[in-house]
Amino acid sequence: MSLLNKKTVDDINVKGKRVLVRCDFNVPMKAGVITDENRINAALPTIKKLIADGGKVILCSHMGKPKGEPVPELSLAPVAEKLSEKLGVAVKFAADDCVVGENAKAAVAAMNDGDVVLLQNTRYRKEETKNGEAFSRELASLCDIFVNDAFGTAHRAHCSTVGVADYVSESAVGYLMGKELKYLGNAVEDPKRPFVCILGGAKVADKLNVIENLLGKADTLIIGGGMSFTFLKAMGHQIGNSLLDESKVDYCRDMLKKAEDKGVKLLLPIDTVCSKVYPDPIDAKLDVNVVSSDSIPADEMGLDIGPKTVELFSQEIANAKTIVWNGPMGVAENPQLANGTLGVAKAMAANEDAITIIGGGDSAAAVNQLGFGDKMTHISTGGGASLEFLEGKQLPGIECISEK
Repeated sequence: MSLLNKKTVDDINVKGKRVLVRCDFNVPMKAGVITDENRINAALPTIKKLIADGGKVILCSHMGKPKGEPVPELSLAPVAEKLSEKLGVAVKFAADDCVVGENAKAAVAAMNDGDVVLLQNTRYRKEETKNGEAFSRELASLCDIFVNDAFGTAHRAHCSTVGVADYVSESAVGYLMGKELKYLGNAVEDPKRPFVCILGGAKVADKLNVIENLLGKADTLIIGGGMSFTFLKAMGHQIGNSLLDESKVDYCRDMLKKAEDKGVKLLLPIDTVCSKVYPDPIDAKLDVNVVSSDSIPADEMGLDIGPKTVELFSQEIANAKTIVWNGPMGVAENPQLANGTLGVAKAMAANEDAITIIGGGDSAAAVNQLGFGDKMTHISTGGGASLEFLEGKQLPGIECISEK
């Protein structure tokens, strides 16, 4: 999917115009306090550009899953405060449970050039996730131009990501969206080689289409995490009580064959950190031991990749020129089971010649928590969206934007 033919915020004239910007302010909150400001920081360049160009900037986003009704703890009021602080301008919060209500209409009507208004959580309206026409029209009635800068929801066809674009005369993508498409798009369409893709996480089913698409593009596919056991089973190995998707064993066998036929190197774990039980709570101390990945004891389960696997994967990462990583190598929330994920993060950080891309979600959180965030070329803000992008799908939140 090329950005070349889509309008960006550099292609539009916003002076004196009302610009509705769909951001991704779906930030984690604890007792009314925002605990991770990454997504807010990521939205600032586009907002600042539109303010500087004299636009009347109306921001909207969802937060969490209020399921079509007002949930006070999912209000965007704390986001308005945080934005005011970071932008150095007073961001007016339009506290309408119906999102486009009297407060929003009055706030927008009173705007001067360069003013900023934030609407309430778009998912307070049940039509939002169904892309209902009425709510899309209401959002469009507030603005002259629509800008989508929410890559994290670009794979969803909702009112505030797609529907509204049908009822405005001009639309564009923001800087964050542009950055995502540049890095992810180049990685998939025109990577510097060798191109290594690392896939982890629990479920094979979530990554099937990614594996299939990348088998035609990557030089090496590295598979770790819970999903690796279905592949190991497909090779005839003993996996004990490890996570298994029985219905996907044949599929994994086909993928192994396909990789061989295409000359793609497919690396799986060679040793595994095991325990008799899954940690509960998640950070509980466990009795663990390291065994060969082809003979996990019947009463044990694999919960992380072992040290030999970390070494194997790291060598492959060290030789790469483009690396895309999506999904942890083990139960990384547990300190005893985080070494695999940590090892991959370290290897990527050490390869300064490569373009290193983290595909959002759990691996992005892990990289930031382990302190390697600033060593990566790009950390995607969208887990599900980056996965669908890596599958080669068209993302509706980008498709709907005006052509240049």
